[in-house]
Amino acid sequence: MTRSERGRFDLWAPVPDQVRLSIEGDVVAMRRGDDGWWTPAQAVADGEVDYGYLLDDDPTVLPDPRSRRQPDGVHGRSRTDDPATFAWTDSNWPGRPLEGSAIYELHVGTFTPEGTFDAALDKLDHLLSLGVGFVELMPVNAFNGTHNWGYDGVLWSAVHEPYGGPAGYRRFVDGCHRAGLGVIQDVVHNHLGPSGNYLPRFGPYLKTDGRNTWGDLINLDGEASHEVRRFILDSALMWFQDFHVDGLRLDAVHALEDASPVHLLAELSAEVDLLQARLGRPLTLIAESDLNDIAMVTPRDEGGHGLTAQWSDDFHHALRVAFTGEASGYYADFADQDALVKVFNEGFFHNGTYSSFRERDHGRPIPTGTTPSSRLVVYSQNHDQVGNRARGDRLTEHLDEEQLVCLAMLTLTSPYTPMLFQGEEWASSRPFAFFTSHPEADLGRAVAEGRVAEFARMGWDPATVPDPQDPDTFARSKLDWDELRSGMHARVLAAYQELAKLRATQPDLLTPSFGRASRDDDGLLTLRRGSRTVLAALGDEPVTRELEPEAELLFVTGPGARLEGTRLTLAPGSGAVV
Repeated sequence: MTRSERGRFDLWAPVPDQVRLSIEGDVVAMRRGDDGWWTPAQAVADGEVDYGYLLDDDPTVLPDPRSRRQPDGVHGRSRTDDPATFAWTDSNWPGRPLEGSAIYELHVGTFTPEGTFDAALDKLDHLLSLGVGFVELMPVNAFNGTHNWGYDGVLWSAVHEPYGGPAGYRRFVDGCHRAGLGVIQDVVHNHLGPSGNYLPRFGPYLKTDGRNTWGDLINLDGEASHEVRRFILDSALMWFQDFHVDGLRLDAVHALEDASPVHLLAELSAEVDLLQARLGRPLTLIAESDLNDIAMVTPRDEGGHGLTAQWSDDFHHALRVAFTGEASGYYADFADQDALVKVFNEGFFHNGTYSSFRERDHGRPIPTGTTPSSRLVVYSQNHDQVGNRARGDRLTEHLDEEQLVCLAMLTLTSPYTPMLFQGEEWASSRPFAFFTSHPEADLGRAVAEGRVAEFARMGWDPATVPDPQDPDTFARSKLDWDELRSGMHARVLAAYQELAKLRATQPDLLTPSFGRASRDDDGLLTLRRGSRTVLAALGDEPVTRELEPEAELLFVTGPGARLEGTRLTLAPGSGAVV
């Protein structure tokens, strides 16, 4: 039974012996059922109210594990949220399939100076000029403090109040749909943040042994795990039903340890498929997975989890190494000159090959003949690949203008689903660092020290790591929208917009079939996309090729690419689409 089928103050809490509901100054006794669910013993207030729970003899009022609002933070009382009070205008929104679309990833708190949903709405015309079909929001669920990446959340169904809360979120989604944009929400179900996690006081939400990178494992297959799974499924479905989102990006699914007969991801995809049929519009599930395992997107009736798509870090790594030469840490294996060709042709670089960073074989091959290439989401930058660098430095610091455009060209003309990261489209000079605002000094210090230790394996200088707790680290990560109006920033933006038009007018560039790529001895990468060819000079010297007389030059990255008659010359780091 889902929470929506129970009373709005019913609570699953098999751990305490007594539960009382604290609501609007009153304390109401609750009765326990045999299933561990508690129900108020008398009628309680209707309408919008603040409430919480008292467990056993503890006088501390705890928030609802399924809270929708936390106006006073994650340690405060919950507030009810009635979806029916919002006047949606998207009843005719048909939805949008992922295939053929591009995604734009943003962090609400740094996307605009104001850092709110309403301020982000004012930038939709800019996003439309890039030809993207989806806006992907980094996590917006409640966390302790004012600013954070969002992956330290503890109340998975409550929208962070400083961003605008549930009402602001609905206005954002409604506005995106009016503009023709879908919304993908990044959600985290693999761990809970370090501050404000009261779930273990209510029930066995966590496993008693084992940890992943970020904390205790979620109880997906142990005693009473059926209610924990229902808790996650209800939260996931809530985004589709109550907030009208079009997709979920599922954070680090490799950290979901689940030995159940049906994996949580397969159960989620099955329920989302049913909801999709009922709503009559496409719903998307995208996995962030470190496994390089196509089972994520293999249909359930073929033994997979049935998700729509998954991120491919291999594409990013191969692209970055090809342009920057950086080959430390997990980039080392991608120094292979054929790495980029392999990810164009086979999807994964590590598809059963030895990973020197992991010190073991990694990944599985993709059946490219039967798998649509659009099931891989690729990028030249994203929040992880920028923010998890020591300084949060963007490629803008390492490449020239033409190289940046060439990266964009290869990403946006690839066989995959491309994703842009906020500000890359104008070569933003602002870093995107890791930032936190933990009120607890000891926790803030531990996080900062942990970041320094993480970077040791990558060979990065720990002295360059900004303090995540320093408010300036957050302030410096906010985009500067004045940049895109002039100079190099304006030219890079114009190139992204030109590439958007190219995708809109050249159907061959959207064909979801794996690429036909090759690399010549002189470093020329050739990617064939139907009747179109994408060329990039990745060597150290200019290259010249004779084109067919009827060839049409559709796009060049800048002055390094020039056509004289039928002779195309590409300087190192330049490219063209013909």
